Amino acid sequence: MSVLTPSRQPAAASPETPPDAAPGRRKVRHGGAGRHVTAWLLLVPTLVIFGLFAWWPILRSLLLSFQRTNLVEPAVWVGLDNFRALFDDPLLGTAVGNTLFFVGLGVLIGFPAPLVLAAVMSTVRRGAGVYRFLVYLPVVIPPVVAILLWKWFYDPGSGLFNSVLGTVGLGPWSWLESSDTAMLSLVLEATWAGMGGAVLIYLAAMVGIPGELYEAAEVDGAGIRRRIWHVMLPQLRSVIGLLLLVQLINTVQVFTEPYVFTGGGPDNATLTVLLLIFRYAFQDGEYGQAAALSFLMVLTLALLSAVYLRATRSWSTS
Repeated sequence: MSVLTPSRQPAAASPETPPDAAPGRRKVRHGGAGRHVTAWLLLVPTLVIFGLFAWWPILRSLLLSFQRTNLVEPAVWVGLDNFRALFDDPLLGTAVGNTLFFVGLGVLIGFPAPLVLAAVMSTVRRGAGVYRFLVYLPVVIPPVVAILLWKWFYDPGSGLFNSVLGTVGLGPWSWLESSDTAMLSLVLEATWAGMGGAVLIYLAAMVGIPGELYEAAEVDGAGIRRRIWHVMLPQLRSVIGLLLLVQLINTVQVFTEPYVFTGGGPDNATLTVLLLIFRYAFQDGEYGQAAALSFLMVLTLALLSAVYLRATRSWSTS
């Protein structure tokens, strides 16, 4: 006799119950929709705040750039007159040139310094927390306080730097009073003040580099410089690219250093684009020209970011 085994096929669904009406499917579909609704509800306050305090000022500035107003009387539509007056101002070329000079010095001095310091600190085992605290301390100090402290350092008579240089027979130098050294002085302080955050980001990224890569390179006979060039830097490409973009944006928008240190002098040697916008608005009362230059600056930064991200898009995928 043959033994009949019961069929293991699942029971067919009754014709009265459609497949889409299965309880499990209904719960998953409704749960997904609920999650989307919850996410949007949580996102709406952020979008409203961002729109009010970010996008609306940009749009208002764009509208103001085509008007002449003192912010008290009704605005008068002037079309492109503000842009024409802006490009006829000889100070615009000076401000743009000084800003580019500051950006170049900032990238040349301020960009590699955090990476080098982070590479050195990554080899420290004892007192690493203390060193990290000391490196990040300038970021905690209010910018104006730090600038006033460095202004005393730069003092040609009793400043710290000239006192130190005097011990070896150098100086005194007019750091802020000379157009040849004023911009360099600003870059040195800005590098010191903003370096701490970049150092900590580099250190966190270096911790994530697998130790096997360094060991394999050492087995292959690679020295310290080759391990840095062929192992560490390729692993940090995305972080380096992001920090470089952030530094470019920050240096283009430099304002506090030239305003507090020199006020744009001597002889407009430290006049930057953002400081020129400040002069247009709060010294000359030309709010339309200030808005026009602000819009051009935003447009330039947006194009710079788009081009840079496009050029380095493969860094995050390789």
